[in-house]
Amino acid sequence: MPDSEREAELFDAERRLQAAQRAGDVATLDQLLHDDLIAIGPDGGRHTKQDDLAAHHDGTSVIDELAQEDLELIVAGSTGVTFLLARVTGTYAGAPFAARLRYTRTWTYDDEQGWRILAAHISPA
Repeated sequence: MPDSEREAELFDAERRLQAAQRAGDVATLDQLLHDDLIAIGPDGGRHTKQDDLAAHHDGTSVIDELAQEDLELIVAGSTGVTFLLARVTGTYAGAPFAARLRYTRTWTYDDEQGWRILAAHISPA
């Protein structure tokens, strides 16, 4: 498959991820997050796929707004990286937050499951 098709698929996967985060859609997040996911949050904390799904499921993490300001992506074979700049508001662990954040996500592709996030880093912009 040419990279341009893979890039379009990765762009779509990133869009689906953002929509699932806003909706708290645990089923879609489960599909898009690799089982071995490691994510570093803006506070430096380390989170797994199970941590992320549980936070959305039990309401610990609620995203009210995720407004994309910029999105870039790179695809090299079965590896992709997305660079997202977004304004995010919501509630985390009972405390409201509003932040401008940069997300760097490393995605892996396979023919069975498509694009899934293997690693992520989130930092204040």
